Amino acid sequence: MTVAGLSQALLMVMQMAVFALSLGLTLISFQSYRQRQSKRLESAFIGFAFLSMGVGLTTIVSQLPDPMTLFRVVETVPFIVGFGMLYVSLYR
Repeated sequence: MTVAGLSQALLMVMQMAVFALSLGLTLISFQSYRQRQSKRLESAFIGFAFLSMGVGLTTIVSQLPDPMTLFRVVETVPFIVGFGMLYVSLYR
């Protein structure tokens, strides 16, 4: 295996680890919301869910050889919504 191939494999493993961690945070926030249904926990769960979507889209778009700017815009929107919802959850 070449150095380039090894580095691409390492990058893919690291991206999958980030995605798994984001899904884990989403699951934990959902379980917290189910136990104590409050607007703050609901906003946090929605925020983590959108962040997970953003991580997933970023991972997919990074696999494209030359992604269009539209794909970069689309992958950024879930991060904006996710961080916005986390902001809301902290200030409710």
